[in-house]
Amino acid sequence: MHLNAMNNVELSKVLEATVSVDIVALQAAQKYLEDAAASNIELLLVELSKLLALSNESQNARKAAAIQLKNYLTSKDENVKAHYQQRWLAFDANNKNIIRNNIVQTLGTESSHPSNAAQCIAAIAQIELPLNQWPELIFRLVENCTLAVPDPLKEASIEAIGYIVEDIDPAVLVHQSNPILTAIINTMRKEEPNERVRCAGTQALFNALEFCKDQFDRTEERNFIMQVICECTQANATKLKIAALQCLSKIMSLYYRYMEQYMGQALFAITLDALENKEDEVALQGIEFWSTTCEEETDMAIEAQEAAEHGEQPDVVSKHYMLGALQYVLPPLLRRLTIQEEYDDEDDWNPNKAAGVCLMLIAQCCIDHVVPHVIPFQKHIAHQDWRYRDAAVMSFGCIVDGPDPKTLHQHAWNLIPHLIKLLGSDPSLAVRDTCAWTLGRICERLPQTILQHPNVNDLVSALLMSLDNDPRVATNACWAFSSLAESAYEAAEGLAGDNEDDPQTYILSSCYETIISKLLQTTVRPDGNQNNLRSAAYEAIMELLKSSPKDCYTVVQKTTVTIITRLEEIHHQRQGGNELGGNFNDLRSLLCATLQCVIRKMQQGDAIQISDTVMSAFLMMMSSVEQSTEVQEDALMAVGTLMEVTGKHFAKYMDSFWPYLVASLQNHSEYSVCAAAVGIVGDMCRTFGPDIASFSDKLMDLLVNALSQARHQSVKPSILSTFGDIAMAIGPLFVNYLQIVIHILKQASEATVDKNDYEMLDYFNELREGILEAYCGIVQGLMGEETSQNQLEQLKPYIQTIIQLIVSIAEDQDKTDSLTGCACGLLGDILKGYGSAVKQLVQHDSIANLLTQGRRSRISKTKSVAQWASKEMKKINAL
Repeated sequence: MHLNAMNNVELSKVLEATVSVDIVALQAAQKYLEDAAASNIELLLVELSKLLALSNESQNARKAAAIQLKNYLTSKDENVKAHYQQRWLAFDANNKNIIRNNIVQTLGTESSHPSNAAQCIAAIAQIELPLNQWPELIFRLVENCTLAVPDPLKEASIEAIGYIVEDIDPAVLVHQSNPILTAIINTMRKEEPNERVRCAGTQALFNALEFCKDQFDRTEERNFIMQVICECTQANATKLKIAALQCLSKIMSLYYRYMEQYMGQALFAITLDALENKEDEVALQGIEFWSTTCEEETDMAIEAQEAAEHGEQPDVVSKHYMLGALQYVLPPLLRRLTIQEEYDDEDDWNPNKAAGVCLMLIAQCCIDHVVPHVIPFQKHIAHQDWRYRDAAVMSFGCIVDGPDPKTLHQHAWNLIPHLIKLLGSDPSLAVRDTCAWTLGRICERLPQTILQHPNVNDLVSALLMSLDNDPRVATNACWAFSSLAESAYEAAEGLAGDNEDDPQTYILSSCYETIISKLLQTTVRPDGNQNNLRSAAYEAIMELLKSSPKDCYTVVQKTTVTIITRLEEIHHQRQGGNELGGNFNDLRSLLCATLQCVIRKMQQGDAIQISDTVMSAFLMMMSSVEQSTEVQEDALMAVGTLMEVTGKHFAKYMDSFWPYLVASLQNHSEYSVCAAAVGIVGDMCRTFGPDIASFSDKLMDLLVNALSQARHQSVKPSILSTFGDIAMAIGPLFVNYLQIVIHILKQASEATVDKNDYEMLDYFNELREGILEAYCGIVQGLMGEETSQNQLEQLKPYIQTIIQLIVSIAEDQDKTDSLTGCACGLLGDILKGYGSAVKQLVQHDSIANLLTQGRRSRISKTKSVAQWASKEMKKINAL
């Protein structure tokens, strides 16, 4: 039956079937709606909106109609969402008006909460309001919230406002922020008798806070907003109290600079009371407020330090609220650590876990000041109740990162024997688990304390025993081994001085083989899937391999054989029909990553001896029809490591590896695989040098195509940089590709981003680094090793454009230290290659400032490159 011939009764039955437990009826209803949408989506939405507006219709059918409407208007997938928005804009104006009116008419007539019609309104508003369409919507909703209307209509209208401000760009509504905020605050006031309306209003305010800057800038309006929120925190309704506390946390993040007058008068008492509330959801919000305060003040401390280094004043000055509240906030937080059950669900977020996270943030914010408040709590480490023992251990583990290691040294020194004992013998699983975690934290953050401790061998023994413990404990023991190995290696490196080779030995050498062997056993535990134990064990093995001294090299060799054997075994098991479940690809990825790590530690001669077997294993993985993206990516990265270690010997594998490399470079849909393949091209350039010329035509075609077809922007900077690698490898022969590459680099240089979008700003800096690295490689490559090979004249027409790029980067206040180094490096290469020919082009204040910034950098690489470029500049200025 066609939709336009269907009456409301029939459509109602179809919609009710979409929420049916009868699978056949459900599938039939879904099929009907899909066919109707494919036939005439516009008519379908009109009919759905009509049914939604019928107050005497079945509530299930109305709810289903609203859900279908919303799902045809918006999507979590950004590409699908954009398609839906364009489709809506193409609808007939009259039909759009019918749909909008029907949905608005539905507000206040639904029996379910929250309002489904409000969500549909928000979906359309997100499309139309940025285009200045549906101008009467906000006025209509505001009117419903400020005039005497039925409570259900007021509630649904404020929910609609909340949904709209949550999803839309604040700039779109900034000119309507006053009436919107008036409507929201009106529904929140204590004079409003309906607590559901107050709660919906408070939730709407939470979503609207970003575009309330003007109101918060004005003292009188800010005072009124804060008063209303604080009054909501005192409501009896838990849901309203929680929503109000959430607003306070967000305000502390957005408007910290204005909070001084409210902290002493209200916020301190309100949030401390919430922190001690018996209801978990309320307590969580009290803890969240102080966690947010810590994060803000920690960031401010960093910004203040950076500003001082540049002789500037920070934008916002910390008032040290957390430091002042320490003596009041810490006691209830520590009590919260004692409230738990032995087998609490690890995925459940509760006040106990939130208190631990908050304590870690406090330690980072208040540093040494936190220690005197937490150390007395360690008396509970011998308490009869396991909860207090666990809380004592947890509290110390939480403050290890933040205070000066010297401040914590003696406390940790005294505690370590107790932790080792509890790890080995405490009857509580939770206590053993926390002990392993805390010991890992000490190994990571207080390496000198643990490595100099007389009980370090006892610690290793206890951790080895813990690998046989419950997966929770064993996983943390693996992590502790990782931290211990890294710290031991760094300490040994420090004793060895500036020698670039691995240290001869370290504190774990005598038990190194035992640890590796036990971790390998742990990886095959039947319960290895629980608590990520198998992954943790392999990661610990990788860290031990990476952080291994020379006297452990034979163990590294043995481990290589073990990992290769395991890779071959699981491949044959799979071929034989053995079910390895969904862990097959995960296991292959772990083995591949471990093999990559172990190859990197091998001497070239030893790596060459086993390279046939290793490469055979990698090709086997890449040829598997069941390979996942992760496995393919890991295999490519491992191949790159084998190439790096074996050098030109790898050339014998290129014929068999080439098809997989080509396929990966053409895999534009899986950007991580494509990126790994681009990395391989760079490895080839560095390994084979001029010999790469036989592949360069095809590689350049593949890279240019990958650049234009890239589904994810993160691949682009690495492709641009790889152009430079190829130029460095083939030298003057790169002139064959110069014209197209310069065109690509010029286009990329013209890119701009919204600098308020930090993610895009990071990408922008990465993109420019890729451009600069490409130019560096081209300049050095065209220069050639012999004067007779010099082809720099071919690049000369573009030098002014390249220097203009350097100037624009020099003048950019948002450039990274790494980008500064790249710009200085390219400048130095140009000065070295062209000498006095570019003297006039580089006489620019911005370039001088760039070199000065580079020389003052705290990053040694940037500093040394800038110093070299400055010397090149002096040379041409002297000419």
